Formats: sequence, C-alpha cells, structure tokens
Amino acid sequence: MKINQYVKKSLSHQFIALMGTFIGIFVIGSIVLLLTLRSLIQSYTAENELLEKKERIAQEIETIYNRSFFDARGYLAYGNLTLKENALAQEEKIRKLEKQFAKIANRNEDRLFLNSIYEFTDYYFVDTLPRIFQLHEINDKEGVIQLGNKQATSRVNHFQEVLQSYAIKLDNDVENNFQKLLITQTYVQIVFVIFILLILLVLLRIIRLMLNRIGHPLTQFVKAANDMSEGKDTIIPTKMNIERMDEIGILSTAFQRMVEKVQEKEQDLLSHNEELKAQQDELRSQQRELEETLETLRENEIKLSNRNKLINNISNSLNKQEVLDSIVENTCKIIDADRGMIAMISDQIYAGFGISDKGMLQFFTHWDNGLNRRLQSKKKPICLKREMKPEENGFYSGTFYSYDLYIPILSSDNGVMALMVFSRYSAPFLHENMDEYEALAKSIGISLEKINLYEKSEDERKLNQDILNTVHEGIQLINKNKSIVQVNEQLNELFGLAKGDRQLVGLKWEEWTTLLRSQVEDDMNLFQFLENAISSEHTISQDEQSFIYRKKENNQVIKIYCEDLYHGDKKFGKVIVYRDITKEFEVDQMKSEFVSTVSHELRTPLASILGFTELMMNRDLKKDKQNKYLKTILNETKRLTALINDFLDVQRMESGKQTYEKKFFELVPILEKVIEMQKVNTENHKITLKCSVSDSPYILGDKMKIEQVFTNLISNAIKYSPDGGKVEICIDKNQKQIEVAVKDQGLGIPDDAFTHLFTKFYRVDNTDRRKIGGTGLGLAIVHEIMKAHGGDIRVESDLGEGSIFTVVFPVYEGKEEAFLEDERVGNIGRGYHIMVIEDDTSLAQLIIQELRESGFHAENFKNGRDALLAIEKETPDAIVLDILLEKGDLDGWEVMEMIKKSERFKDIPIIISSALEEKEKGLSLGANDYLIKPYKQSQLSKAIMQTLLNMGKMGQILVPDTNERNRFKPEE
Repeated sequence: MKINQYVKKSLSHQFIALMGTFIGIFVIGSIVLLLTLRSLIQSYTAENELLEKKERIAQEIETIYNRSFFDARGYLAYGNLTLKENALAQEEKIRKLEKQFAKIANRNEDRLFLNSIYEFTDYYFVDTLPRIFQLHEINDKEGVIQLGNKQATSRVNHFQEVLQSYAIKLDNDVENNFQKLLITQTYVQIVFVIFILLILLVLLRIIRLMLNRIGHPLTQFVKAANDMSEGKDTIIPTKMNIERMDEIGILSTAFQRMVEKVQEKEQDLLSHNEELKAQQDELRSQQRELEETLETLRENEIKLSNRNKLINNISNSLNKQEVLDSIVENTCKIIDADRGMIAMISDQIYAGFGISDKGMLQFFTHWDNGLNRRLQSKKKPICLKREMKPEENGFYSGTFYSYDLYIPILSSDNGVMALMVFSRYSAPFLHENMDEYEALAKSIGISLEKINLYEKSEDERKLNQDILNTVHEGIQLINKNKSIVQVNEQLNELFGLAKGDRQLVGLKWEEWTTLLRSQVEDDMNLFQFLENAISSEHTISQDEQSFIYRKKENNQVIKIYCEDLYHGDKKFGKVIVYRDITKEFEVDQMKSEFVSTVSHELRTPLASILGFTELMMNRDLKKDKQNKYLKTILNETKRLTALINDFLDVQRMESGKQTYEKKFFELVPILEKVIEMQKVNTENHKITLKCSVSDSPYILGDKMKIEQVFTNLISNAIKYSPDGGKVEICIDKNQKQIEVAVKDQGLGIPDDAFTHLFTKFYRVDNTDRRKIGGTGLGLAIVHEIMKAHGGDIRVESDLGEGSIFTVVFPVYEGKEEAFLEDERVGNIGRGYHIMVIEDDTSLAQLIIQELRESGFHAENFKNGRDALLAIEKETPDAIVLDILLEKGDLDGWEVMEMIKKSERFKDIPIIISSALEEKEKGLSLGANDYLIKPYKQSQLSKAIMQTLLNMGKMGQILVPDTNERNRFKPEE
C-alpha cells in the first residue's frame, strides 16, 4: 500500500516503475537469444577451423610435391646436385605433414586421403625417385624415359587428382557448414524479430498509458490557456485538483490561481498597449530616415576609400603590372562594375578583374574591331547595352542584358595609350557620370605615363650598365665632387666584392683612396697620379694618362688610365679604367727569362761542340783523345737535339698535329729502362722501383712518348734534389686506373707555383732553382702526353720536403690478359677472321701480309658479289672494304649498303680503305673507320683492333644462318 502511494505521488516514479519492468523483460529475453547465437557461432568456428587446417596441410603437401617434381626434373635436365638434394629433402617435410594430418583426421574421407598420401610417399620417395636418379647417374636415359612413361607419370597425375578432389571436398564442406550456420542464424534472427515486436507492443502500451495520464490533463490546460488568451472565462475541472496527487494536480491548482491574477492585470495592459503602439509608429518612421542616411554615407565612404586606395597604389608603385591590377580592381569598386579589364595598346600588357585569361586574349585577338577604332578616334567614353550570351548567364535562364562601358586613357600628346572596359549587370552606366569617368581616366593616364618614363629610363640605365659589364676592364665614374657615381662588375671583381654589390657606389674620394691604399704597393705614386688626374682641369698628356701598380695579396698587375667625361659641352667628371695586365706582364717576364734560359741552354753545348771541333781540326791528337772529344761532341749534340725536340713537341701538341702509335705494352720494363738511363747522370741519388701488384700492368699508349714522360719526371726529381737523396717510383693499380708516383726529397714547390707548373716556359722564381737550369718545357710536355692518352697528372709537394708527381693511366678491362705473351698489337688479333675486299692485287697482298703478321686470319676478295656469298657461308669479325672495285661489279658503297640492310650482318664492323676522300659519307653510311690511302699498314691493324675492342667483340661464336630470308640477294 505504501509503495502504491509512493508511486502515485510522482509522474517520474510511475514512469520509472513501468520502464523498469519493461527493461527487465527485454534484457532477459536478449540474453537468452544472444547466448543461443553465441553457442551456434562457436560450434561453426571450431568445425570451420578444423576444415581450414586440413585444407592448409593438403595445400602444403601439394606445394612440397610440386617443388620436389620441379627439382627432380631440374636435376634430370641440368645435372645440378643441389636440385637433387632439394628433391630428396622434401620427403622429411611430407612425413611431418602426414603426422600433423593424422592427428586431425576424424572422418573416413580424411583417413582415405591420408592412406593415399602414405602410399604415394612410399612409392615416390622410396621406390621411384632414387631409382630414376640412379638411372640418370649411370646415363641410362632410355630407362629414365621408360620408367617415367610407364608408371611414374600416371601415378603422379593420379595423386595430383586425389589432392585436387580432396581440396574440392574440403571447400564444399566449408561451404556447407557456412550455409548451415546461415540457416540457423536466420531462425535465431526471426525469433529475435518476433521478440522485438512483442517488446515494442508492450512499450507502446506503456507509452499510451503515460500519455493518457499526462496528455489528457495537458489538453485541458491548453484549452484553458487558449480561452484565457481569447478573453473567455477559464475553468479548470475540480476533479483534477482533488483526485490527482502528482505534479498534474499541483499544477492544476497553481494554474487556477494564475488565471485569476492574469485576468485582473489584463485590463491594465490593454490601456498601456494603446499608448505604446502610437509611440512605436513614430519611432519606425525616424529609423527608416536614419538608415537611408547611413547607407548613403557608407556608400560615399567606400567610394572615397577606393579612390584613395587607387591613388595611393598608382602613385607609390612603379611596377606596371601591379599598377594595372590595382587600377582595374579599384575602378570596378568605384563605378560599381561587376567585371572589367585594362589593356595597354603599345606593349599589349593587360590586367583583368572577374575576366579569364582566355577572355582577355580574345580581346587582343579582335583588337582592330570597329568599336576600338571608334574609341581611338573619338577619345570619349562609350556605353553600350547588349544581350548576354548563354555562357554568361550561369545557372539563370531567360534573357538578360549587360551594360558595357569603354573608357580610353589618353597620353600627354592626346593619343590613346590604353583602353578600359567594364561591365555591369544590375543597372546601366548613367551619362551624367561620364565626366567623372573621364577625370578618373586622366589620373590613370598621368600615372601610366610616369611609369613609362621610369621604365624607359631604367632600361637605358640597365643597358648602359650591361655595356659596362661586358667590358673586360674595371670602369669607375667619378663626378666633380670626387664621389663614385657608377662602377661595373669587373671593378667589383678586382677588389674582391660580390657580383652586383653596390658597395663602391656613393663612396667619397677619401673613403675610396683608403680602400685602395690597403690593397696596392707603391701607393704614394699611385695616389699622386690619381690626384693629378682628378684635379686637373686641362687635358693631360698621353704619358700622364696611365699608371701601372701591383696589388699586395695576389700580385695582380693593374694598369690605370683616365679620360674626361662630358655631358654635352659641360664636363661631368672622370672615367677611370682599371685593366688587369697580369698575364701580359707575366708573358713578358717569361719571354725575357726564356730568351735568357734558351741562350744559356743553346750556347753551352754549342761552345763545347765548337771548342772540341777546333781542337781536333787544329791539333794532332791521340786516338783516345779524339774518341773522348767525339763522345763529348755526340753527347752535346744529343742534348741540343733533345732541346730542339722539346720545342717541336710542344709546338705539335699545341697545334694538334702530334701523332701517337698506341699499342699495349708492359709498364715495368719501360720504367726500368728509364731508371738505368738516369742512373748514369747521378751518383748522389738512390733510384728505386716499387710495384704493389703481383704482375706488371699493361697500358695502351705510344711507348716512346710514355718513355719521354717518365724520363722528364725522373730527370726533374734528380735535378731538383741537388743534395741527393732517394727517388722512388711506385706503381699502384685498382679497377679503374693505374697510378705511377715519382717521389723525391728535393726542394719542393711553393704554393703559388702549382697553377703554373704545366705552363710552357714556366720556371719557379727561386735562386736555388735558377742554378739548376732548364727550359720549363718538360712538365708541359708530360701534361700534353698524358692528356692525349686519356690519363692525368697530379702534384703533391711541401716546400723543402720534396715532391710527388703521379701520372694516371686508364685500365682497359679484359684486355690485359689477352696480350701477356707479346707486346705487339698483331698478337691481339689472333683468332679474328678479317675479310679484305680489294681489287688491286699488290695492295691486297700487302694488306693480307700485314694483317697476318698482326695475328689476324685474313682472306681477300676482288669483287663484291664473291665477298657477299662468302659472308653468308662464314661471318667475318671485320671487313676491310675498298670503294672502287672491278668494273661491272658492285662498288664499295653498294656492298656496304647491302650488309647494313641485313638484320643478320648489319653489326659487322667495316673499315673503309680507299683513295677517295669521302670520309664523312662513309661514316654516315655506317662505316666504323675510314682510312685514306696511302697510310701506314700498322694503322689498319690498329684501327681494326680498336674497333673490335670498342664493340666488345671478345669470345663471340657466330653460327651461320640457314634461314633463306636472311641471305643477301644481290641484283643481277
């Protein structure tokens, strides 16, 4: 009874009681259904996992057997023992999988499948596979084939079918199990739906009950409230106040009291309301007037702001594109245009607002239409109304109109310099505003003219600066106030400033002289010259116009000369030119030193030759004396010859006329020969040769020139080690290059001499070295020879500690082993078949003899047809082809054309040997080299070998092609 009383006192208690009962029923029913569904899913999962495990093991067995089949076949095909071991090793994996499958085989089908695996495993690994391998190892191929055809193949195919059928059976079982689960889940879902429907019916009943207890009283309250709002009498049923103990009953009592008070106050409010309505109408009228005034002020403020922004932008910027963008955007805002553009007539620069680039380009394309011509002639704004095109309507349908305003912008000479076009969709442009538009266009025209003048002036300034920057001398312009007005890039470089640096511009004369004084020697004479040149009001003499000084840091020699600069008839300032004459100065010094050195180097041996010759002519000498004098004359003659040869070598190398006879030869014997020759010239030096590789490396080069390289380097090492010491020659080799280093313990090389070491006639300016003598040509010759051989030379040295000169030769991969037996290129050619197509019998015999002596197998054909037939029978490694062959037969061009057209023979290298000077034609038609008769026969062997090496034609086997389509078909 107490509980019932507690529930009736509150709507929330009533609602909680009903909903608690409902939730309890729903939770219990849901738990029962979920537990049932979970049990079904667990049962399905367990069974499905077992089937998947069986299927996985079956697939692994099939994969392992396939691997074993492939490994066994690979062993039988290639004899690879690793494949044999892999094939036999699969048995152990199969046995492990059999044990795993036996643990989960719970059906008759599983046990039958397991028995099939047992039987086939024993048959294959125990009986068949070892037997096949045994037959293969004794080379009984027939036995292997018979065993495979009779039994093995059929058993393997049958076993694979068993595996496939069992896998299909497992897939079907998985599918059936899944279908069974779906059916069961469907039943559970149907039961759950029925349960939900019942729960919903119960919930509906509860809701209806609560709505009746709450909604009916509320309906009465609403009716009473409506009656009260309409001024009717309001009555609340007394039964609700008495019978209801909950919130509705309390609300009913309070509402009744409120109604009574509201009715009392209603009369007072009605009287006040009439007065407020009258005041409200008056306030609304005043508000509308204020809003209209405020909107007008806001529009004027925006227009003034846009005008100020336009004026500021066109006044403060000199970038034409930025100004045009600002003009069109702000003008659109000023005149309330929806879009617009401005275009310059002269240089076709444009800017747009709300217009695509395609539209602006279209405007320029139709520039010469009648409307633009009219604007240029009338020079007045034009306003037009036109029907808008469909693409302008957007998503609107119907007929719309656009109002276009064309405004010309006039220049100072009253010509049209630009056009502005604006469009408005909402309303037309009024004619009374045209004067305002013209005034705006005049302001814009003045701004654009200012920019044009600035651009013209800036272009001229940049052009003048660019002209100055192209001059190789440093140029400096100083005005009458002795301030630097302009300099070029070369002057910045002379004084160590960055490119484009304007640090020097604007310097006063005192600041400039301070900077200059810190960098030059003999500054007093220089500044006296500059002061005289700058301060002089009259034209100075030619001798007084220039001065030469030297910089402290890098010993640059600079020549300065001055010229007056006039602006019209009025003197503006001085132009000072700084010219770097360091190279000319050094050349003059080198010439003087060279003349002195050569005079000494030539006169010394000539004096000996002349003196000993006169002695022999004027005196009767003994035989041993004569021999001694003759030997001295011979040595001095060789010395003169070497000196003259050095001059000639340098001249030929610089002119590109030096020729090299390059062959592969061993490096160590050359070094040993040079060392023995140099040991004769010294007793204070210990010359040693060290080689870090086991075998003497081979290089490709001119043996005589390489010998000259090492002679010069070792001779220098001895000469520039006047106190004696060790001279080490070290050979090192890696995959890419061969290095030979010549180390001495001599005077060393100063840092400032490294950049000039390989310059001809250059000698380090040092008293100790002047006593040694020399022409300064040796290292220049070494550098040119190494460059011609594709190599390089490096120098390392510390002053007073000695020097290391390292020459680097390229390594030719795969070539060295082929030439270990002989140094001659001819031995390289052993085994190569060379076809010679030459109709001159004598020349052909000479070529054949040379090629055979070089190790090639060579044969000659007098005409092209016989040669083409021979090529089909046996493909040569290379062809030596003459152009002019026997009359009535194919000439050399036709033979080469037919070879190059053949897919089979187009890659055969062809070396043309002809008296015709048509090298470009031959190379363009596919020849690999072109030799013009007469030439050295060794040159032909070298060309053939070099071509074969470049093509990588080493160890190739060419098999004759029996395909009829690949044969030559010469025209009859």
